[in-house]
Amino acid sequence: MSDVLDASPYDALLLLSFGGPEGPDDVVPFLENVTRGRGIPKERLKEVGQHYFQFGGVSPINDQNRALLDALRKDFAEHGLDLPVHWGNRNWAPYLTDTLRDMVRDGRRRILVLATSAYASYSGCRQYRENLADALATLEKEGLELPKIDKLRHYFNHPGFVEPMVDGVIRSLADLPEDVRDGAHIAFCTHSIPTAAADTSGPVEAHGDGGAYVAQHLDVARLIADAVRERTGVDHPWQLVYQSRSGAPHIPWLEPDICDHLEERKAAGVPAVVMAPIGFVSDHMEVLYDLDTEATAKAEELGLPVRRSATVGDDPRFAAAVRELVVERAAAESGRDVTRCALGA
Repeated sequence: MSDVLDASPYDALLLLSFGGPEGPDDVVPFLENVTRGRGIPKERLKEVGQHYFQFGGVSPINDQNRALLDALRKDFAEHGLDLPVHWGNRNWAPYLTDTLRDMVRDGRRRILVLATSAYASYSGCRQYRENLADALATLEKEGLELPKIDKLRHYFNHPGFVEPMVDGVIRSLADLPEDVRDGAHIAFCTHSIPTAAADTSGPVEAHGDGGAYVAQHLDVARLIADAVRERTGVDHPWQLVYQSRSGAPHIPWLEPDICDHLEERKAAGVPAVVMAPIGFVSDHMEVLYDLDTEATAKAEELGLPVRRSATVGDDPRFAAAVRELVVERAAAESGRDVTRCALGA
């Protein structure tokens, strides 16, 4: 058995993410990038930017992507996967087009893409594909040779993504006061999106009733809840809830909102809640503000003990999952046996 894993025909992996400001002067330009084409006045963007200004104008997402890059490179090196890892963002530096330009000039011709979004949705999947197409169109206008790009499959139910979140929920339960621990409910949190967008997410056969977006989150929630029950011996009731709603109030979005859910749990006599942000790869601003700040303040107002469990971040198991997905896709693309390739055979 060889110790070298084969990534061919691919010659690079691109970590593709959302991006975020890294200082107060970046906040409004970053939000202008995010909302480009919607005609939102700068004064309104300054109001929205208060979430960032409360944290010094810095989103944690870029540092978290740097940590994930380090984890991926370390895992690849330790397992003999010779594949350079690059990083580009949709809305802030390093920008996707600039990163792709550098990769092409460096001779990269077959590129795999890992998006920091695990689920099917427009903003979490199709929009990234559109971003890639736009970047390639720019490079073509510049006369550069275009690479072939493939996106890794959704990884929402991969053990390397799920298991770190199981551990996080169990740690959060253990951190609750003993007298409320066994009665605690779990609120599996994800980003709310318009119901019309959710209903049309994923393949056509999955459309309706929240589409693949809701179905995939429910799948992950069940996996985590089942694992928590098996490891603790306690069956904690749970519900999928939503956060970070934006947009016009007359447009229906996925509900219930996490703060409304906390009020409902308190009224129902639930003694405690663990908020598990399964919809997010890392603890970026929407976790830091909407859960750690806003939802936690609501819980304190209600007198409801809450804990927020960790996201996957740069957990070594997630890095290993990415390696497995890379080898899987490379094997399928080249016609090699996936099992043997994953074992390094």
